[in-house]
Amino acid sequence: MMLHLLAALFAAVPLAQCVRRGATPPLPLPPRISAGDGARLHAQSGEQLPPLDTLYTFDQLIDHNNPSLGTFQQRYWSTWEYYKPGGVIILTTPGETTADGYTGYLTNDTINGQIAQAHNGATIVLEHRFYGQSNPLPDLSVESLRLHTIQQAIDDLEYFAKNVKLPFPGGDQVGPDKAPWVLIGGSYAGALTAFTNVNKPGLFAASYASSAVVESITDFWAYFEPERQHMPQNCSLDLQAAITRLDSILMGKNQTAIDAVKASFGMDDIVHLDDFAGALKYNLYAWQALAPGEDASIFYDFCDALEVVDGVNAGPKGRGGEYALAAWGKYWTDGYYAGLCGDWDAESCLGSYDTSASYWTDTSLGNDDRSWMWVVCTEMGFFPESAPSPHPTIVSRIMQPSYDERLCQQYFPTAFPQPTAPQVERTNQAYEGWNVQTKHLYFGNGQRDPWLYATVSSPFTYVPDMPEQSIGLSAGGFHCSDLATWYGEVDATVLAVQEKGLAAITRYLAEWKPAKTGA
Repeated sequence: MMLHLLAALFAAVPLAQCVRRGATPPLPLPPRISAGDGARLHAQSGEQLPPLDTLYTFDQLIDHNNPSLGTFQQRYWSTWEYYKPGGVIILTTPGETTADGYTGYLTNDTINGQIAQAHNGATIVLEHRFYGQSNPLPDLSVESLRLHTIQQAIDDLEYFAKNVKLPFPGGDQVGPDKAPWVLIGGSYAGALTAFTNVNKPGLFAASYASSAVVESITDFWAYFEPERQHMPQNCSLDLQAAITRLDSILMGKNQTAIDAVKASFGMDDIVHLDDFAGALKYNLYAWQALAPGEDASIFYDFCDALEVVDGVNAGPKGRGGEYALAAWGKYWTDGYYAGLCGDWDAESCLGSYDTSASYWTDTSLGNDDRSWMWVVCTEMGFFPESAPSPHPTIVSRIMQPSYDERLCQQYFPTAFPQPTAPQVERTNQAYEGWNVQTKHLYFGNGQRDPWLYATVSSPFTYVPDMPEQSIGLSAGGFHCSDLATWYGEVDATVLAVQEKGLAAITRYLAEWKPAKTGA
C-alpha cells in the first residue's frame, strides 16, 4: 500500500498541481491541465477542428541503438487551432506519468498555447516511453526497463520530430529542417528539455524548461529547504525543534520513550524506526501541492495544528519543540493517520521491509510509479533526506540515502543485488547538470519550489542569465508555476517570468532558418 499513500493523502483535496504518488521521492509533475473534448475552431478560418482529446499514435523505435527490434505505438495529441503555414510546431511531454489529462497543454491556458498563438503554431502532447500506454515492451521487468533511459527518451523526441506526419494539411512537411520546432517541459520533462538541447544541439529552434531538475543528486536533502525557509516562521521553528526532540528519543536507548512517541502518532506497531521517521515526511510533501494565489491547503491545516490554540496563533518564535511534537502526534491521531491508512495497521501501511508486498513485484504495464523509480534508482536519484548536521532540518536525521538505496534494491533486485547509489555523476557529465550551457533555451523557476536546488537557479550554483540561455526566477513561484497561464494572473512575479520567457522564445525563433536543400 505504501506506493499509494500520497495519492490517498491528496485525493480529497482540489489541487492546482498534482502531487504524484510513490514510495520515495515525491514525484515532480507539471500541473495537470485537461481541456476535455470540447470542439475547437481554427483561429483564422473558423474551420471545425477535431476534439482536443482525439488520440493519435506514432510508430516509435523500441530501441534507437537497435532499430531492427521494430516499433511501438507512442500516443500523442495535437491541435492546429492557431497554425498557419510557416508557423512553429510546439512539442511537450508531461514526463513521468500517463499523458491522459494533459490536453490543456494544447491550449493557451498554458505557455505552450501562448507561444502557439503568438507564432501561428500547432501544439503536441507526446506520451513518454514506459508511461501510460506508450510501452515499447509488454511489461516493466528489469529486462524491459533497460530501454527506459534518459537517452532513449531524448532519441524519441528527435525521431518523432523528424518522422511524424502531423494530422493537418501540410503536416507531412513540417520537420525541424522545414519548420521551427519548440520543445517545452516542466520538472523532469523540463530537465529532459535541457538535456535534449545539450545532446541534440540545433534540433529545436527554441526550448522552454520550467522547474527543470537538471542536476541529478542522490542525497537531495535540499528538497525541504525552500519549504523550511518560506513556510510560516513559527511553524518552521517548531518543526525544527520538534525534530530535534524526536531524534533525541529515537536515537536514545529508552525503549519506553520510543514506544510512547510512536504511540502518540498512532504508529505503535510500526517495526522500524526509519519507517516511522520517514512517514512524518508526508506532512511536508504537501508543500509541493501549493500554487500561487492559493492559501488553503492541507499543508496550512498541518501548521495550524501546531501553532493555533483556541483561535490564537503562536508568535513568530512558535510554541517550542515539546509542545509541537505533542501537537504533531495529535494531528495524526485526530484523523490524519486514518485518512492516510484507513483501517490498515501502521506496519502494513507505512512499513517498507516486507519484500513480498505486491508493490515491489508488480511489473504490469501502467505502473508509472515503478517506471519512475527505475529512473530515480539508475540515473537521477533525488532521495529526500534530512539536512546534514549542523544545518537546521525539518526531517529526522535518521533519514539517510541508505534508506532509499535499500528501496531501490527491493524494487529491482536483479539489477541491484545490493543497495547501490544511482549513477548521478554519469548523468550530470552526459547532460551538463548545473553547468548546462546551450543556445536558445529558457529556464523558468520559482523560489518556493521544493525542487529549486536541482535547477539552474539553485543557491548552490551560479548559471549566468544570458541572451542565448536566459533564466527567469519568480519570488512567488512554486513547482512549474510558469507553465499555467492563470498563475501569472494571480502573481506578478510569475507573470514576469512568463513574459520574459515569451520574449526569449520570440528572440530565438527570429534566428531560425530552414535547412538548405540537400543538407
